[in-house]
Amino acid sequence: MGWFDFVRSPAGASVETLRIPLFPLNTVLFPDGILPLKIFEQRYLDMAAACMKDGSPFGICLIAEGNEVGAAAAPHPVGTLATIGDWEMEQLGILMITARGGRRFRILDSETGPGNLLLANVELLADTTPAAVPPERLRLLPLLKRVVGDLGPERIPEPHRYDEAEWVGYRITEILPIQNLAKQKLLELEDPLARLEILEKYLDQRKLLG
Repeated sequence: MGWFDFVRSPAGASVETLRIPLFPLNTVLFPDGILPLKIFEQRYLDMAAACMKDGSPFGICLIAEGNEVGAAAAPHPVGTLATIGDWEMEQLGILMITARGGRRFRILDSETGPGNLLLANVELLADTTPAAVPPERLRLLPLLKRVVGDLGPERIPEPHRYDEAEWVGYRITEILPIQNLAKQKLLELEDPLARLEILEKYLDQRKLLG
């Protein structure tokens, strides 16, 4: 099965698990999101090279304790799979990549490998049931469409799924100038409709909606 494995949970349901390297950062990556990264530490250069060679993902998690550089940081338990799209190395030892967010995961256990690279066994979180943006939340869309138009397809690539509550919620959350811990909580939230409700209240309070 390659990188993936399937185990049985205590309740008898299938759980999809994966062993991946982790890249703890002071930012949050959302599913279908785009994150440009500048990589210069040897552990992450080696990680990126292996991922590109094998076509395998790595995990991006918000740092709970520690720093991006140096000793392995302690990550928040829920993160997002990342795959490498574009990359370039104009300067020796500095790799520029574009990471694209995939499925969310929860860390089951982790260990520090060679070079202080974190390796983790993770459970892939089930995709939420597709839900349409409810009529009472449609007022979020003009703001999002303006921002998407300003940022362009390189930052928010097509398809733009303005009818899907989860996609809309993730895109609004990632562009808001709010604390990373708040973004982390919204990433972890299972209900896409509840996420939209929270975002609407936040934007309403700041008079950012028409």
